[in-house]
Amino acid sequence: MNTPVHAPITQFPIVDDQLVVSGIPLAELADQVGSTPFYAYGQDAVNQRVSDLRAALPEKLKLHYAIKANPFPPLVKMLAGLTDGLDVASQGEMTLALSTGIAPSTISFAGPGKRDAELRAAVEAGVIINVESGNELERIVNIGNLLSIQPKVALRVNPGFELKSSGMKMGGGPSPFGIDAELVPSVLQRLKELDFQFTGFHIFNGSQNLNAQHLIDAQNATFELAYQLADSTPSAIDTLNIGGGFGIPYFPGEARLDVNAVTDNLHQQVARCSERLGNTSVILELGRYLVGEAGIYVCRVVDRKVSRGKTYLVTDGGLHQHLAASGNFGQIIRKNYPVVHGTRIADGARETVNVVGPLCTPLDVLAMNMELGAATPGDLIVVLQSGAYGYSASPLNFLSHPPPREILI
Repeated sequence: MNTPVHAPITQFPIVDDQLVVSGIPLAELADQVGSTPFYAYGQDAVNQRVSDLRAALPEKLKLHYAIKANPFPPLVKMLAGLTDGLDVASQGEMTLALSTGIAPSTISFAGPGKRDAELRAAVEAGVIINVESGNELERIVNIGNLLSIQPKVALRVNPGFELKSSGMKMGGGPSPFGIDAELVPSVLQRLKELDFQFTGFHIFNGSQNLNAQHLIDAQNATFELAYQLADSTPSAIDTLNIGGGFGIPYFPGEARLDVNAVTDNLHQQVARCSERLGNTSVILELGRYLVGEAGIYVCRVVDRKVSRGKTYLVTDGGLHQHLAASGNFGQIIRKNYPVVHGTRIADGARETVNVVGPLCTPLDVLAMNMELGAATPGDLIVVLQSGAYGYSASPLNFLSHPPPREILI
């Protein structure tokens, strides 16, 4: 039986068996950074991903970046210039988005439990608020009246269908996210009574999906739901945010998403949407798909030991800085991220090792029973697919180790 392997490295060149990021060999990059661990995000890889996607998508479709995937300010500023808008999930992300200089009307603010201070800041700034409940709508009413400002809102809809095989489901049943589709007409009726700028719908129901047909099915259902709801809207639908859900391969046996199948279907659906809804702008909201494969986490071997027949590489990085790679960020059964010896990718002696961090917990594992190039203290270990939900999704203060650096190169 064939043992599943990770998807091949295609986003970074390998020269003389060494990873190269934006033209810089890894060892040289580590010297420039000056210390390990660190996250590095390759501008070339981000540019290529956005460029390839733009070429495949319908010209009329708008591409937004979801900041939650990676809020590193230089990266967000870069993506603000490459995409058509930014999607935020907190006041902090909204402030970051506004600092890039893009138009507030191209920023949307989603998420349940927005505080009054966050709603007020959004109304004042003129960003689009994705309303998650009837109660939230009434709070926005009060804030708009208090400020004498007409709020810009879209309704986030919790559809009755799900995105099958998604890594994280965010719709299709009871959910804290959005307004149940069957309740949306009554909320739209309430909107007709208010002094609001209604912009449209946000229909997002899952993420991290590698199955093109499941994405196509969910997108088709999303458009149909929008057409059904259009009869109840107080004004024309300016924007229809169909979410994202595009995944990237993390684990052995996973293959990359067939993006062309999805984009081919979007060409048909966007054309049909123009016929049904007129000038509605369709928005595709992506996070990890744009940045996940463009990032690496680099740590250094501090110690090498053999315990009862098992070889351990003890590094200066770990779960406190990369929770997802440790398996403690949503995995039920732990599986290895793609991990490589950064200057000995494929050549030379090989060995099966466990890569662990410096923390006093058995959960601090970066790779388990994984074949790598033979390593000694001082060598560089790289966790690939680390551009999304890495630094910002990790318990950086755990055990009071210093945080890793982040660089955009």
